[in-house]
Amino acid sequence: MAMYSMEISVNWGESDPFGLVYYPRELAWFNDVEHELFRHVGFPIDRMIKDTQTAFVMGEIHFRFVGPAAYGDRVTCTIALKDIRDKTLHWNCKAVNMRTGQQVTEGHAVRVFAQIQEDGNLKSMPIPAEIRDALTSMGDIQAIPPRLE
Repeated sequence: MAMYSMEISVNWGESDPFGLVYYPRELAWFNDVEHELFRHVGFPIDRMIKDTQTAFVMGEIHFRFVGPAAYGDRVTCTIALKDIRDKTLHWNCKAVNMRTGQQVTEGHAVRVFAQIQEDGNLKSMPIPAEIRDALTSMGDIQAIPPRLE
């Protein structure tokens, strides 16, 4: 199944002075990683919305803080596809501080494949076979940019 890793920098304001990462930032990290994964397998989220009025929307999230990451630290965020169901993707997520080797956060997320209706509401839909195939055949991918000096 799909696993995708991406190295990011902890930006100013994403954690407090003690390295406690703010919960919304943890979610944003994994959202960014997931969007890059979809871009990598040929299904950029912005194109899905524009071309088919579909997207993967958040169904459920749970993250917990494990260890610190402070401004300027590099963190590797990894999402691993645990399960694909008819209309949902189930991800396991973790982040590791590259400076210390310590885990920063872990959690899981469920995404629902949905179509945006004319009235703006969402309707869950079966995940298309081509997206399912792309995810189940990709294996482990590292998308780590070069280190900034």
